[in-house]
Amino acid sequence: VQLVESGGGLVQPGGSLRLSCAASGFTFNYWYITWVRQAPGKGLEWVATISNNGQKTYYADSVKGRFTISRDNVVNTVYLQINSLKSEDTALYHCTTGGSDNWSRSSLGQGTQVTVSS
Repeated sequence: VQLVESGGGLVQPGGSLRLSCAASGFTFNYWYITWVRQAPGKGLEWVATISNNGQKTYYADSVKGRFTISRDNVVNTVYLQINSLKSEDTALYHCTTGGSDNWSRSSLGQGTQVTVSS
């Protein structure tokens, strides 16, 4: 399993970013994929999950209405569109295999940093 995140950066409050998670080494369309994040000094926090066929999505209350998870099984990539960014969204964002309550720590990618600051 290899997952590579990209798309992070420094943005102002209210801004937007689109994160990508490129997968390889496993049968991508069999797996739910999850985004988690780790803010400075805090533990891993579940953010969003998408089902293997993309028909079901799930979000943490803290991001609902602002974040959108999607996937393209042709190119083995999951996306996280993040809008209306807040300072509390500052974190290292990782993708991994699995669902909202059973995502894999061992499959976490290296992460992409999102920093929200004026």
